[in-house]
Amino acid sequence: MNDTFEKKVRAAAVAGWWVVLVATGFLTLQWLVYLAVTNTKPAWFPALWGPGVDWPFVQSVWFWVTVVFKFFVWLLVLAVLWLTLWARQLRKQSGGG
Repeated sequence: MNDTFEKKVRAAAVAGWWVVLVATGFLTLQWLVYLAVTNTKPAWFPALWGPGVDWPFVQSVWFWVTVVFKFFVWLLVLAVLWLTLWARQLRKQSGGG
């Protein structure tokens, strides 16, 4: 197998793991903001979403957006894991392992 191709697959895997790290940090940050906002329940926050928006709606939307984002992060983890294992196989096949 082409050595440059193996390096590109490995570089894609490394970049993917960095994206997973950043996404995990973002999830942690938004969880902390969620805890702070839902604990204090400022009146201006639902007003940002429009007229007639109440806290149960804000919490429901925030929850489902978080669930969808976590789902995509897990898909990304699976793809990056596959890239990592593929890069390892390519390295072993080329005799570099």
